[in-house]
Amino acid sequence: MKNIYKLVTGLLMTTVFFVSCNQSKEIKGESSEILTKTEKDPAGYSYEYVTNDPTGLRLYTLDNGLKVYLSKNNDEPKIQTYIAVRAGSTYDPKETTGLAHYLEHMLFKGTHEIGTLDWEKEKEYLKQISDLYEQHKNATNPEEKLAIYRKIDSVSLEASNYSVANEYDKMTQSMGALGTNAHTSTEETVYHNKIPANELNKWLALESDRFSELVLRLFHTELEAVFEEFNRGQDNDYSKMYHAALAGLFPTHPYGTQTTIGEGEHLKNPSMVAIHEYFNKYYVPNNMAMVLVGDIDYDKTIKAVDATFGKLKKKEVTHPTLPKEEPITSPIVKEVYGPTAENVEIAFRTGGVGSKDEKFVTLCDMIMANGNAGLIDLNLNQKQAVQRASCYPNFMNEYGYHAFTATPKANQTLEEAKDLLLEQIEKLKKGEFEDWMIEAVVNDLKLSQTRRYENSTALAGAYYDAFIHHESWADKVKFLDDLKKISKEELVAFANEFYKDNYVVIYKRQGEDKNIVKVENPKISQVKLNRDKQSVYMTKFMEQEPPALQPQYVDFDKAIKKTTLDNGLEVSYINNELNDLFELYFIFDMGDDANKDLSTAINYLEYVGTDKYSPEALKKEFYKLGVSYYVGTDNDQTYLALTGLKENLPKGLTLLEELWSNAVANQETYDKYVDKIAKGRQDNVSQKSFILWNGLMSYGKYGENSSLRNIYTVSELKEKDPEVLVDLVKDLKDYKQRIFYYGKDVDAAVNALNKEHTLPETLKDYPVAKTYTEQETGGNVYFVDYDMVQTEMLFLAKSAPFDPKNMAASTLFNAYFGSGLSSIVFQEIRESKALAYSAFASYSNAAEKDKANYVYAYIGTQTNKMPQAVDAMMDLMKNMPDAEQQFNAAKDAALKKIAAQRITKTGIFWTYERLTKRGIDYDNREEMYNTIKNMTLDDLHTFFDDNIKKENYNVMVIGNKKEVDMKALSKLGDVKELDVDYLFNYEKPKDLKNSDL
Repeated sequence: MKNIYKLVTGLLMTTVFFVSCNQSKEIKGESSEILTKTEKDPAGYSYEYVTNDPTGLRLYTLDNGLKVYLSKNNDEPKIQTYIAVRAGSTYDPKETTGLAHYLEHMLFKGTHEIGTLDWEKEKEYLKQISDLYEQHKNATNPEEKLAIYRKIDSVSLEASNYSVANEYDKMTQSMGALGTNAHTSTEETVYHNKIPANELNKWLALESDRFSELVLRLFHTELEAVFEEFNRGQDNDYSKMYHAALAGLFPTHPYGTQTTIGEGEHLKNPSMVAIHEYFNKYYVPNNMAMVLVGDIDYDKTIKAVDATFGKLKKKEVTHPTLPKEEPITSPIVKEVYGPTAENVEIAFRTGGVGSKDEKFVTLCDMIMANGNAGLIDLNLNQKQAVQRASCYPNFMNEYGYHAFTATPKANQTLEEAKDLLLEQIEKLKKGEFEDWMIEAVVNDLKLSQTRRYENSTALAGAYYDAFIHHESWADKVKFLDDLKKISKEELVAFANEFYKDNYVVIYKRQGEDKNIVKVENPKISQVKLNRDKQSVYMTKFMEQEPPALQPQYVDFDKAIKKTTLDNGLEVSYINNELNDLFELYFIFDMGDDANKDLSTAINYLEYVGTDKYSPEALKKEFYKLGVSYYVGTDNDQTYLALTGLKENLPKGLTLLEELWSNAVANQETYDKYVDKIAKGRQDNVSQKSFILWNGLMSYGKYGENSSLRNIYTVSELKEKDPEVLVDLVKDLKDYKQRIFYYGKDVDAAVNALNKEHTLPETLKDYPVAKTYTEQETGGNVYFVDYDMVQTEMLFLAKSAPFDPKNMAASTLFNAYFGSGLSSIVFQEIRESKALAYSAFASYSNAAEKDKANYVYAYIGTQTNKMPQAVDAMMDLMKNMPDAEQQFNAAKDAALKKIAAQRITKTGIFWTYERLTKRGIDYDNREEMYNTIKNMTLDDLHTFFDDNIKKENYNVMVIGNKKEVDMKALSKLGDVKELDVDYLFNYEKPKDLKNSDL
C-alpha cells in the first residue's frame, strides 16, 4: 500500500471500525453528532472532549495557557510523551537562520541545577563565552575571528571543569525511557520520550525544570554536531529536492527562503544572546502543549501536570506576520544535482491546514495514488511506464503543497517522466476514474486511521500536530465525514480549477553539486565529560524510586492458539480484541537460498493478472473490498499475506487464491519487469546508505560468496521463461506451509480457508538451502568511492557463535557503551571531541543459532576529521572507560525497559518466530532480567574483555576518494577499493545493451 501514515499525518478521523474503552458511551449513543463539549473532573479541572471521538481525548488548558492532551491506551504500562512548541524555522530571524533547530539541541544540556557541579563558577565562564561569540559574530577580519574562536575554545575547556555532559539523558535513561530525542520543522519543535507509566511524576518534575530555563553549556562542541548534521543534509539529495521545491513554491515566505538547519554562514557565527531571546519569546506555556498517551489515570495525571508545569509563567506571544505569496502563473523550473538516481517532482501550492484545499487535495491525492488502484498506481506503476511514481500532500499553517514524484525507467528522460505525471493529472481533471473510488478512498483512510489508533505514538503525534496547526479536535474527528460529502462532480471541478500551469518542477539530475559548502575542522579541545561525577540535582533524582513495575512474560503455548483445517494444515491464531481488522499469513520456510528463482517469481506476481482479471482489474477488486495482499521473500522464508476488514476476508481470500492458482504470465510484462530490476540495480548503487549497510556490510561478513551476490545477471533474467516463474509460485502450494491468523472469529476464517485453500494430500519437503561461510575478520579495509561531504565508516568484527547466555550482558553493554545519547561512545565521539553527528557501537546477537555474533561500530564524520574519529573509536573499542554511576543508570534502564515491555497482538507470534530461529522456545526475558539484575561493572568488563576488546575488525568506508586520507586508512589494514557493481555482483551499465535496459 501507499504510505498512508505519511499521507494522513494529522488526519485522524472518526471510524466505525474502532471501539475505545475510553469513550464507548459516546460511540454507542444514539446521536452520531460530532460536538465539542466541556466537563469538569472530580478535582475541578475543566476539559474538552469530542462526542463520538474514538480516541477518548481529554483536552485541558492550564491557567498558564498550557494545552494538555490526555488519552488512555492500556496495551502496555508506558506513556508516549511529546512536548510541542509552536516555534520552528519559519520564525527564525532571517539574519540567524537555524536558530530554532540549534536551540532544540541545547535544551538537552541542563539548567543551573541539572548538569552542573558548581553553577556559581560555571556561569561566569558561560558569560565570557557568550560575550566572545558576540565579538566573533561582529568581527570581519578572518584572523581576528580565528583568534576569538581559539579563546572561545580555551574558555569552554575551563567551563567544562564544572559541567557534567548528558545528565538529562542519563536521567531519562535511568527511568527506562525510549526514543529520547527531539525534532524541529517549519513551525514546530517537539521533544520526545516514551516512559514507563510508573515514572510519570519523576519525568514531569525533570521536564518542568528543563523547560523553566535555558543554559547554553558545552555550546561550541554541540555547534560542531550541528555542522555535521548540516553536512549530512548536503549529502542528502532528497533534502536538496525538498528545499528546492519550497524555494520555488514560496519565494518570499520563510517556508522557502530559510531552511531548518540554517545557512552555513549563520551557523559559523552564532549568537548565544539571540538563542536566549528566542527561548524567552517562544518557550512559554501558552505557546506549548503536552501530550500524554498511554497507561494513565486522567484525574491523577492532570493534577501532576498542573503541580509541575503549572508553575511556568505565562507570557504574551506574538508570532511574526509573514509575507503572502503571489499566485504562480507559469511553471517554475528548479534543478538539483547529486550522485543518487535521477527523479522529478511536480509541486502545486495549496492552502494551509483547515482550508478547503486540504480536503479536496487529500481526496485528489488518494484518487491519484493509493498504492493499489489510483491513476498513478494503475497507469504508471502497474504498467511499468516509469520506474516508480507516487504523490503526497503536505499542509502547514499558512500554505501547503501537493507533490507528484517519478523516477524514470532506463532510457527515459526526466522530462518524459514529468509528462506522464501531468497526463495522470489530466485524467483526474477529466474524471477518468470510477464512481466508487471516492467511497473506497475514504474507507482506505479509515482503515489506516484504525491502525494508527492502536499505536500510542502515532495517536500522540496526531494530537501535537493538531496543536501546532491550531486545529480543533472536532474538526479532525469529522474530517473523513466531510470528505464523504464531496461528490465526483465537485472533485473534478476543483481539479480543473486547481491543477494548471501553476506548479514548480524540480529535476534531480545526476552530477556534481557545485553548491557544496566546505566546512573547516576547527580542531576543538577535548572538553571534560566528568562522567564519574553528578550534580546535586541528579543525586536527589536518582534517590527517588517509584513503585516498581513487574515484568510480564508470555506463555507462548497459551497465547498462540492452534486449530486445524480440513486438509490437516495447522493454523496458529491470536484473537484481535481491539477492532475488526484481520491479518492472514501463508508462511513457507524456504527462500532464495533454497531456490534462486523465488524472489524473481514471487515479485513478478505483482504485475500479472489471471484468465479472469487483468492486473489492473484485480487491483481494483481488492481495493473495493478494503483488502490488500502482500507477497515477499528473503533468504530463508517466503510469504503471502492478506489484510483488511474481517467481514471481507472470504472475498479477499477468493481473490488471492484466484491470483495464486490462475496467474497468467505475459512476455511483454515480464520484459518490462526485468528492465525494472536492471534499472533498480543502477539506482541501488547510487544510494550511499544501500552501499554501506547492504553491500559493504555483507562483503565484510562473507566476502565474495554471499547470498547478496548470488543473483542472476540481467542477461540471465532475460532468458527466463515467465511461464516457468508463474508456475513456481503456483507450485508453492505443494510445499509444507504454515498459516497465521490475527483477527476476530477464527471459525469464519477457518471456513474460508477450508473452502478456498485447497492443497494436495502430501506436501513436499523444502529443497536444501545453499549455505554461506562467514569469513574471519581483521586487517581489511574495504573502500567505495562516492561523491559526498562526510565519510561514513563501519568497523565489523566476527565474534563467538550465538549463545542465549550472552543476551543479557550484550543488552546491558549496548545500553552502557554504545547506544543512546548517554552512551560512552556518543559522549566521547560527539559530546567531548565533536568528531561526528552520529556515532554508535553494538554487540549484535545472531538471528539464528549456530551463526556468529558480531561487534560493529559506526561513525559518520566530516572527512577532515576522519583520522581523529577513527583513533577515538578504536581506542574505545579496546579500552572501555569505567563510570560506576553511568553503569548503574544503564542497568536500571535495561531492567525497567524489560519490566515495562508488553508483547501483544501479532507481536506475540513474530517474537516466538524470532526466538525459535535462535533455538529458544520460551520467553527468555525472565532469564535476561534476573541476570542483568545481578550484574556488576566488573561483570561487564569481563564481557568486554572476552567479546569486544580482542576482536579484529574489518573496516568498511564510503567517502570521496579525493578528500579521504587514504594513508590514514592504510594504517587500519590492507585497503581494497571496491567497484560498486562488483560489490553487488551487478553487471555494469556499459556492459548491457540498451535493449537490455
